[in-house]
Amino acid sequence: MGRREDELAAPIDVPEVRAFFDSRPPPLRDALLGLRGLILATAAQTPGVGVLVETLKWGEPAYRPKAPRTGTTVRINAVKGSPDRYAAYFHCQTTLVESFRLLYPDQFRFEGARALILSLGEPVPEAAFRHCVALALTYNLAGRGQ
Repeated sequence: MGRREDELAAPIDVPEVRAFFDSRPPPLRDALLGLRGLILATAAQTPGVGVLVETLKWGEPAYRPKAPRTGTTVRINAVKGSPDRYAAYFHCQTTLVESFRLLYPDQFRFEGARALILSLGEPVPEAAFRHCVALALTYNLAGRGQ
Protein backbone atom coordinates (compact mmCIF):
# COMPACT_ATOMS: atom_id res chain seq x y z
CA MET A 1 0.00 0.00 0.00
CA GLY A 2 1.56 3.31 -0.98
CA ARG A 3 1.44 4.77 2.53
CA ARG A 4 2.17 8.43 2.83
CA GLU A 5 4.26 9.59 5.77
CA ASP A 6 1.82 12.42 6.61
CA GLU A 7 -1.06 9.93 6.89
CA LEU A 8 0.92 7.60 9.13
CA ALA A 9 2.18 10.51 11.22
CA ALA A 10 -1.25 12.07 11.82
CA PRO A 11 -1.39 12.42 15.60
CA ILE A 12 -3.68 10.15 17.55
CA ASP A 13 -5.30 12.42 20.13
CA VAL A 14 -7.41 9.78 21.91
CA PRO A 15 -5.29 7.94 24.51
CA GLU A 16 -7.34 4.72 24.24
CA VAL A 17 -6.87 4.65 20.47
CA ARG A 18 -3.13 5.29 20.85
CA ALA A 19 -2.93 2.43 23.37
CA PHE A 20 -4.75 0.13 20.94
CA PHE A 21 -2.21 0.75 18.17
CA ASP A 22 0.74 0.59 20.58
CA SER A 23 -0.40 -2.84 21.81
CA ARG A 24 -0.34 -4.45 18.35
CA PRO A 25 2.67 -6.31 16.92
CA PRO A 26 4.61 -4.19 14.38
CA PRO A 27 3.37 -5.75 11.10
CA LEU A 28 -0.27 -5.55 12.19
CA ARG A 29 0.18 -2.09 13.72
CA ASP A 30 1.69 -0.80 10.47
CA ALA A 31 -1.14 -2.29 8.39
CA LEU A 32 -3.83 -0.84 10.67
CA LEU A 33 -2.12 2.55 10.78
CA GLY A 34 -2.05 2.42 6.98
CA LEU A 35 -5.82 1.88 6.91
CA ARG A 36 -6.23 4.70 9.43
CA GLY A 37 -4.25 6.99 7.16
CA LEU A 38 -6.39 6.07 4.15
CA ILE A 39 -9.59 6.63 6.14
CA LEU A 40 -8.42 10.06 7.36
CA ALA A 41 -7.24 11.12 3.90
CA THR A 42 -10.45 9.90 2.28
CA ALA A 43 -12.59 11.77 4.80
CA ALA A 44 -10.62 14.97 4.19
CA GLN A 45 -11.09 14.66 0.42
CA THR A 46 -14.75 13.57 0.36
CA PRO A 47 -17.33 16.36 0.05
CA GLY A 48 -19.94 16.31 2.79
CA VAL A 49 -17.96 14.33 5.37
CA GLY A 50 -16.62 17.25 7.37
CA VAL A 51 -14.86 16.61 10.68
CA LEU A 52 -14.13 12.95 11.43
CA VAL A 53 -14.37 11.61 14.99
CA GLU A 54 -11.78 9.01 16.02
CA THR A 55 -12.73 6.88 18.99
CA LEU A 56 -12.61 3.35 20.35
CA LYS A 57 -15.85 1.42 19.74
CA TRP A 58 -16.16 -2.20 20.86
CA GLY A 59 -12.44 -2.06 21.59
CA GLU A 60 -11.57 -1.10 18.00
CA PRO A 61 -10.50 2.18 16.39
CA ALA A 62 -13.62 3.69 14.88
CA TYR A 63 -14.11 6.61 12.50
CA ARG A 64 -17.35 8.49 11.80
CA PRO A 65 -18.36 11.94 10.66
CA LYS A 66 -19.02 14.32 13.53
CA ALA A 67 -22.09 15.79 11.83
CA PRO A 68 -25.20 13.67 12.46
CA ARG A 69 -26.94 11.85 9.60
CA THR A 70 -23.88 12.04 7.37
CA GLY A 71 -22.44 8.55 7.28
CA THR A 72 -21.81 5.38 9.20
CA THR A 73 -18.87 4.24 11.32
CA VAL A 74 -15.85 2.44 9.87
CA ARG A 75 -13.90 0.30 12.37
CA ILE A 76 -10.56 -1.46 11.88
CA ASN A 77 -8.93 -4.39 13.65
CA ALA A 78 -7.29 -7.76 13.25
CA VAL A 79 -9.54 -10.64 12.26
CA LYS A 80 -10.10 -12.76 15.37
CA GLY A 81 -8.30 -16.08 15.22
CA SER A 82 -6.12 -15.14 12.25
CA PRO A 83 -2.50 -14.08 12.70
CA ASP A 84 -2.21 -12.51 9.26
CA ARG A 85 -5.60 -10.99 8.41
CA TYR A 86 -7.14 -7.65 9.33
CA ALA A 87 -10.33 -5.89 8.34
CA ALA A 88 -12.39 -2.78 7.91
CA TYR A 89 -15.79 -3.29 9.54
CA PHE A 90 -19.02 -1.56 8.52
CA HIS A 91 -22.50 -1.41 10.05
CA CYS A 92 -24.05 -4.77 9.16
CA GLN A 93 -27.57 -3.35 8.78
CA THR A 94 -26.52 -1.17 5.84
CA THR A 95 -26.20 -2.28 2.23
CA LEU A 96 -22.56 -1.18 2.11
CA VAL A 97 -20.76 -4.52 2.00
CA GLU A 98 -23.31 -5.83 -0.51
CA SER A 99 -22.47 -2.83 -2.71
CA PHE A 100 -18.73 -3.39 -2.21
CA ARG A 101 -19.14 -7.00 -3.39
CA LEU A 102 -20.78 -5.79 -6.60
CA LEU A 103 -18.25 -3.02 -7.19
CA TYR A 104 -15.06 -4.87 -6.23
CA PRO A 105 -15.65 -8.65 -6.34
CA ASP A 106 -11.98 -9.41 -7.03
CA GLN A 107 -10.37 -6.70 -4.91
CA PHE A 108 -11.35 -7.93 -1.41
CA ARG A 109 -12.41 -10.93 0.60
CA PHE A 110 -15.65 -10.30 2.46
CA GLU A 111 -17.15 -11.37 5.77
CA GLY A 112 -20.92 -11.45 5.70
CA ALA A 113 -22.54 -8.02 5.57
CA ARG A 114 -19.92 -6.41 7.77
CA ALA A 115 -16.29 -6.54 6.64
CA LEU A 116 -13.64 -6.18 3.98
CA ILE A 117 -10.86 -8.65 4.78
CA LEU A 118 -7.22 -7.89 4.00
CA SER A 119 -4.01 -9.87 4.47
CA LEU A 120 -0.66 -8.79 5.87
CA GLY A 121 1.97 -8.77 3.17
CA GLU A 122 -0.53 -8.12 0.37
CA PRO A 123 -1.07 -4.62 -1.00
CA VAL A 124 -4.32 -2.89 -0.11
CA PRO A 125 -6.27 -1.98 -3.27
CA GLU A 126 -6.06 1.68 -2.32
CA ALA A 127 -8.46 3.25 -4.83
CA ALA A 128 -11.14 0.62 -4.15
CA PHE A 129 -10.66 0.89 -0.38
CA ARG A 130 -10.92 4.68 -0.45
CA HIS A 131 -14.10 4.47 -2.53
CA CYS A 132 -15.64 2.04 -0.02
CA VAL A 133 -14.71 4.32 2.88
CA ALA A 134 -16.16 7.36 1.08
CA LEU A 135 -19.42 5.47 0.50
CA ALA A 136 -19.60 4.58 4.20
CA LEU A 137 -18.78 8.07 5.46
CA THR A 138 -21.51 9.57 3.22
CA TYR A 139 -23.99 6.69 3.48
CA ASN A 140 -26.83 8.79 4.92
CA LEU A 141 -26.22 11.70 2.54
CA ALA A 142 -26.73 9.46 -0.50
CA GLY A 143 -30.35 8.80 0.49
CA ARG A 144 -31.04 12.53 0.76
CA GLY A 145 -29.74 13.32 -2.72
CA GLN A 146 -26.77 15.32 -1.49
